[in-house]
Amino acid sequence: MTPVSLELSPPTPPATGGAPEAPGRLGSSVTPQEAFVYLRDLAMWKDKRKEELDALDSAALASSERDSFSRDMLVSMALWKAISDRYDLMEVTFDNGRVGAKEAERISALIWGRLDVEPRSAAGNLAPSTSGALALSLPEACRLSDAMTSTLRARLSLEPSGAEVGTRLKSVRETVERIRDQVMYVPAGVDRENARSSLQRLDSRLADIVDKAKRGADVGGLLAPLEYDASTAERDLIVGAGKRLEAARDAERAAVERGELAARGAAIRLLEAQCVNVVDPAPRLAIPDVTALGDVPTDATGVAPSTADATGIAPSTVAPGVGASSGRGAPPGPPSGGVNSGRNVGKRMTSRMDSTPASSITRRSMPMPSPPVQGMPCSSARM
Repeated sequence: MTPVSLELSPPTPPATGGAPEAPGRLGSSVTPQEAFVYLRDLAMWKDKRKEELDALDSAALASSERDSFSRDMLVSMALWKAISDRYDLMEVTFDNGRVGAKEAERISALIWGRLDVEPRSAAGNLAPSTSGALALSLPEACRLSDAMTSTLRARLSLEPSGAEVGTRLKSVRETVERIRDQVMYVPAGVDRENARSSLQRLDSRLADIVDKAKRGADVGGLLAPLEYDASTAERDLIVGAGKRLEAARDAERAAVERGELAARGAAIRLLEAQCVNVVDPAPRLAIPDVTALGDVPTDATGVAPSTADATGIAPSTVAPGVGASSGRGAPPGPPSGGVNSGRNVGKRMTSRMDSTPASSITRRSMPMPSPPVQGMPCSSARM
């Protein structure tokens, strides 16, 4: 890891008290020096904003219309908590300057990535997303906190109206310029025209108040509503930009998922075509059909044809007896004009035993173990 030099100028808070400018952009890493300066300025802004919110909370509780400030105070506090948590993550990643390439990319992602908030918290209702994160980056959340704090100060009349009129006018002018920069990012159409009309009205009111202040008029009563309207317009533009970014990301994810589903559909259709080519025409399974045999025969005349159909052997080819010696019929004679071969139709061993004496048949049918086991079998075993 390359050593980093952190010899920088002493910290100087921003003159307007606004959030520090974030270094780099989404997708590009920041240098260690830029990260150090941003963390230093963000820490001072965060501590000062906490003090301001505590003072505003006390003033809101003491107000007779404190119920009307409760929601804005809850949102401001929850937004500050999300910014503070992201700052802690960045400080751990920075690790006192021990920053390599991976750490620099991680810090850039923490700066420009979406803030993590509780899904049902007050801040989560500003620009909710499907992932349970606030659809705002850290710089956008800081600017939104500036706008909401300025609105609360104006509503609670905590700003002096005499010596600091010039500072307040400068702050409003900076807010109007930020609005001008954000109007160009609004999609063309009715929303952009409405944003331009609102910007023109704010410019006209600011020029009128500045002109009156130069003539020495008391503009305290006009300045507070202008601060409120400018802060509200900037907040709406920031929230709208966050929602559009989230919608664009959802559309991108949907396009990727649609492409994957289309590819899977094409693969399934190709597999379907391959299966059809293989099995068309479908093979006929060799399952016997018992109904082809007809009805079950009930007499002798029907048994013979039925047996021939089942075995494939015609009844005429079966010998009526096993030989002349059996006394149950003579073997079939030779074919017409042929010579008798002396062989009988039937089993092989039975045909050979037809001309053998009965004593030989009896002897061969007796079991004769070889070698003999426990001598010859007893006479009862021969029966």
